[in-house]
Amino acid sequence: MRLTVLLLASAAGLTTFAPPAFAQSPAALSGSVSSAKEGAMEGVVVSARKDGSTITVSVISDDRGHFSFPASRLDPGHYAISTRATGFDLDGPKDVTVTAGQEDKIDVKLAPTKNLTAQMTNAEWLMSMPGTDDQKRLVLDCNSCHTLERIVRSTHSADEFQQVFLRMAGYYPGSTPLKPQRLVGDAVRRLIPEEEAPKAAEWLASLNLSQQDSWSWPLKTLPRLTGKSTHVIITEYDMPSRLIEPHDVVLDHEGNVWYSDFGQMFIGEMDPKTGQVTQFPIPVTKPGYSLGTLDLEIDKDNNPWIGVMYQSAIGKLDRKTGKFQMWSTPKEWDSDAGQLGHLAVEGTPADDKVWIKNSAGGHIYRLDLASNKIEDVGVPKDPRTGKRIGTYGIHSDAENNLYLLDFSAGNIVRLDAKTREPTVFLTPTPNSHPRRGRVDDQGRLWFAEYFGDAIGMLDPETGKIAEWKVPSPWSSPYDAVEDKNGNAWTGSMNTDRVAGLDIKSGQYTEYQLPRSTNIRRVFVDDSKNPSTLWIGSNHGASIVKVEPLD
Repeated sequence: MRLTVLLLASAAGLTTFAPPAFAQSPAALSGSVSSAKEGAMEGVVVSARKDGSTITVSVISDDRGHFSFPASRLDPGHYAISTRATGFDLDGPKDVTVTAGQEDKIDVKLAPTKNLTAQMTNAEWLMSMPGTDDQKRLVLDCNSCHTLERIVRSTHSADEFQQVFLRMAGYYPGSTPLKPQRLVGDAVRRLIPEEEAPKAAEWLASLNLSQQDSWSWPLKTLPRLTGKSTHVIITEYDMPSRLIEPHDVVLDHEGNVWYSDFGQMFIGEMDPKTGQVTQFPIPVTKPGYSLGTLDLEIDKDNNPWIGVMYQSAIGKLDRKTGKFQMWSTPKEWDSDAGQLGHLAVEGTPADDKVWIKNSAGGHIYRLDLASNKIEDVGVPKDPRTGKRIGTYGIHSDAENNLYLLDFSAGNIVRLDAKTREPTVFLTPTPNSHPRRGRVDDQGRLWFAEYFGDAIGMLDPETGKIAEWKVPSPWSSPYDAVEDKNGNAWTGSMNTDRVAGLDIKSGQYTEYQLPRSTNIRRVFVDDSKNPSTLWIGSNHGASIVKVEPLD
């Protein structure tokens, strides 16, 4: 069964973008941004949303405060105008009418905000909080479900925080304030280790509002981005329901946009030309257990594969029939904590096998598609410490060798497809917590270092890992991918920014997104130059397209 929802989108937001033409194309709407405090303002996000549309188009003001929306992006009609510039609110005008066949003008005025805390990102809260980096890292997993603002605004005492830690350990990781989900049975996700909980609770109680009416520490914010970071156009497509959590957003071989839903049993397809969304319901394999999906992959036949988390299964959608084929953890191996969130199909054509990770105990499985049998390859261990590899993302190369990203330390582990022997590589930054990534056409593994604030690249030919630190503090990159134009990309769950790395020069360009955007997977469409970046707003029920102009 397919559930189809037509997004009411203007054709303006869906036009195919050609960078050279854009630079010289006529504008539908242009103007300037200024404030009494600063005069002309650079790096301000200016957004336009047509009445009745689910599409928001955003551009950034340049060093003179000027901005311009190309005529190819805004149809004639009435638009709501919004801005993003930390420390400032839109003073007016807040709407504009775009007229056919002419360039309309608007002078945007900003005024100092009266509520700075409502504009602060997770990274800015982390910058502002008193405490050590080790203390602050304890709350880095809290952003999976909610903002860190909720913590600092709380009034919990230290004793109450310890109760909160236990309560939060019982929630599914795709929970949100809109849709919390409890885990079942003896499954728990203790994000703050028991031995560290008392000190962590004391620290959090010292900086929230349990003992004071307002924060006694200064609020710090990131500077607005300037220069090349303003050369971008951003399009945001709202989903048909606020409960949709687009975790992974990927394009298939035909250019259609697919997303996994972190909190529901669907994967969705969005046609970027028409705005039509089709939801494909996934069979429930463990009734009563948490619902939601994570890793979304497209195979060589253009069929989507999905990891179905606490349903302890993976599935493949047959595009021709619209039906799912499901593979579940064998019952004798399964548990309440069974969680098949990640799989790897990139190398499957080499031997007809699919790699799977079970987060319960760190087991690595291999599915033989010829026999439909699942093999338990075991639990890889760190040869230095004897501890199990705390695998998060798994990624295969063309020969179907598997890479494990050790989110509990700084290991990259390569499992040989034939011998299953592990080779361990250490990241230059200790305990960098590699999270997710991708193997490129040269067989190199690109990955994000969540604690290391860096993009990493392992060259298996040399066995060496290179690192490039992301500019903004507390970026905590979740995923990384290389494009074919000499860049690597990552996004942040904390800064509301995406970052592109020029691999040759080692220089980053960051792009500010129009609103709070909890980013997980990053996907690059490099059929054009510059490449286009696709991400999901996991807590914002939208898909975001980022198109650098140079």
